[in-house]
Amino acid sequence: MRNPFALPPMPPWMEKPTVLGRATKGIALTIICVLVLYPFVLAVGTSLAGADELRAAGGWVLIPSEPTLEAYQVLMSGGVVTKAALVTVGVTVIGTALSMLATIMIAYGTSRPGSLGSRWIVLMMLGTFLFAPGIIPSFLMVKQLGMLDTYAALVLPVLLNAFNVIVVRQFFMNVPNELLDAARMDGATDMTILRRVILPLSKAVLAVVGLFYAVSYWNAFFNAMLYVQSDKYPLQMILRSYIIEAGEMNAGDLGIAHLPPGQAIKMAVLVCAVAPIVCVYPFLQKYFVKGVLTGAIKG
Repeated sequence: MRNPFALPPMPPWMEKPTVLGRATKGIALTIICVLVLYPFVLAVGTSLAGADELRAAGGWVLIPSEPTLEAYQVLMSGGVVTKAALVTVGVTVIGTALSMLATIMIAYGTSRPGSLGSRWIVLMMLGTFLFAPGIIPSFLMVKQLGMLDTYAALVLPVLLNAFNVIVVRQFFMNVPNELLDAARMDGATDMTILRRVILPLSKAVLAVVGLFYAVSYWNAFFNAMLYVQSDKYPLQMILRSYIIEAGEMNAGDLGIAHLPPGQAIKMAVLVCAVAPIVCVYPFLQKYFVKGVLTGAIKG
C-alpha cells in the first residue's frame, strides 16, 4: 500500500548530481575557459615578446622568456595610437553619459501614465526595430546637420538605442505606485521623484544598460570610417587598419625613432583595445546578474 505521506519523486534536474556528473561539468568548464582565454593570453604574450623570440617562434609567443614592455612604451609615447586612445576614451565617457541621460529621461517620461504623446513615442521607437535607416540616408543626415569630420558624428547618430530605452521604461513601470504617491504627498516634483526614488531603485538595470552603451561606444568603428578623417580616428579604427587590413606601422606615425617588432605592436594595440572593458566588467557583474534576473522575473 502506498504511503499517503510520502513525498513525490524529485525531477531529474533537481536531484543531487553524481560524482561523474560533477567531474564532467568541471572538465567541460575547464575546456571552455581554456578556449576563451588562450587567444587573449597569446596576444598578451606576443605583445611582451622581443624581436629575437618572435622571430624564432614564427611570430607568436604564448609565454615570453624575457618579457619586455617596449611595445607598450611605444604606444604610450605619443603618436597616432595615443591620440586614438584618447579619442576613444573621450567618446566612450561622454557618449555613455549623454546616452544614459537621454535614455533615462525618455524612459521615465513614457512610463508615467497620462504622459502626452508617450504612446506614439513608444510606437516610433518600436518602429526602428523594423525600419532601420540605411547608410546613405544616415550619411546625408549627418552631412546636412554639419557634423561631418566632427567628434559629434561619433556620438549623436547612435545616442539612443530603442532596446535599452524599452528595458529601462519597463523597469520604471514596475516601481510600486505607492512609493510615487507617497512622494507626491510630500510635495515632490517629477524630477525629485526620478532623482530620489526611481534612480536609487534602478541601479541594477542602469548598470547593465550603461555597460551596453559603453561597450558599444568603445568598440564602434563604422561611424568613424564614414564620418571622420584619419586625424580623428578612435582606437578601433587604428586596430582595424593595423590588424585586419594588415597595415604596416612606421616610426614616424608612432612618434619614435626606433620601432619594435610589428607583431608585438599590433598585439599591444589589440590588448589596449580589449583590456579596459575586461577590467570594468567584474565591477559591474553583480549589477549585471541582478539586472538580468529583474528583467526576467515578473511580479
